[in-house]
Amino acid sequence: MPFHSHTLPNGLQLIGETSPSARSVAVGFFVRTGSRDETPSESGVSHFLEHMMFKGTPRRTAFDVNLDFDRIGASYNAYTSEENTVYYAALLPEYLPQGIDILADILRPSLRQEDFDTEKQVILEEIDMYEDQPGSVAWDRARRIYYGTHPLGNSVLGTKESVGTLTRDQMHAYFTRRYAANNIIVSAAGNFDWEQFVKLITAACSGWNTDRVGRENRTEWAGGGGEYVLTREVVQQEYVMFMCGGPPAISKMRYAADTLALAVGDDSGSRLYWALVDPGHADSADCSYVENDGSGAVYTSLSCEPDNTAANIARAKEVLALVQKSGITDAELQQAKSKILSRVVRGSERPMGRMQAIAAAWSYTSEYRDVDTELTNFEAVTQKDIRAYLDAYPINRNTVITFGPLKEVNGIAGKAV
Repeated sequence: MPFHSHTLPNGLQLIGETSPSARSVAVGFFVRTGSRDETPSESGVSHFLEHMMFKGTPRRTAFDVNLDFDRIGASYNAYTSEENTVYYAALLPEYLPQGIDILADILRPSLRQEDFDTEKQVILEEIDMYEDQPGSVAWDRARRIYYGTHPLGNSVLGTKESVGTLTRDQMHAYFTRRYAANNIIVSAAGNFDWEQFVKLITAACSGWNTDRVGRENRTEWAGGGGEYVLTREVVQQEYVMFMCGGPPAISKMRYAADTLALAVGDDSGSRLYWALVDPGHADSADCSYVENDGSGAVYTSLSCEPDNTAANIARAKEVLALVQKSGITDAELQQAKSKILSRVVRGSERPMGRMQAIAAAWSYTSEYRDVDTELTNFEAVTQKDIRAYLDAYPINRNTVITFGPLKEVNGIAGKAV
């Protein structure tokens, strides 16, 4: 699958992986901005702005945007994270010109005051909805505690206070600054002609502005440690989150981190599964490595009946301490690599999967990694690599947060939230 790249004079980066055997094409605009790039007074603006992209442009009404996507049978959507805001569509190759036209158009929205006022109420209702979902609240509060003053702890949704006081002019200023052409990657994968793709993007986006862009505070973060109890009595289960530092996305140690996390906390056949889920001590238990710009993290979590919380925290700590001391077995290493290789291959069989993968890699490392390279990198992970990773980023050096009905855990008094 040939890889291509091109940069427009305004700094817009185009990347693509062509696959003539594919039956569809996926294209996405990756704006390198998210909650970590917001000031306190702008908290939630990235996610709010994502909504506003679909509210109309000088050429299309909100109704037209959705109708035009539907007319070409596109599967389309958008999402906002701590680090990226992404707009994408999967469609048949013959409709690529129309798909690019729509995506490029919505990335230059009208941002009308009346639409802003209406959508603000939608966002405020969404914040209320998430407050009624214990799992979402647990992770949001845990990230705030773990990251402290680091911007990776910023909430994607923001708060009712920050969104409520946000103005249309603030949003417009943020949009102009962060949605500059030189802060966007356009990625495509599947059955398409690269030269035609470049011409289409050039015609649609060459007039976009360039600005001074970047990202503050890309330092690594290991957390401050400690244990915290957050109490919300109406919640039925107790959620426990262990959070520790990990390698940043640009580090080659990410392969060892990803492999070890799978061995420790995959949803079946992992250390945590056998210690907590299979015996019935916990309803769920998992471990995952999260690669971020400048600072990675490892999240270990479990959920259980409140009465089992203290014992399960002790069991999880025992698992993590043993892994830190002795690593994993050769059999566990091979099993984890087999699962990851299967995941990479299966994801590569869909244009959407490849479009997302090459954009993520380019966003973090400015390099292209084909499927074979990724497979080779994971296959090459050795016990020595696992040990080096554990020595650099101890998996048992955690900040521990519990969220649920308990008013006290292991002698630590809960704080009502």
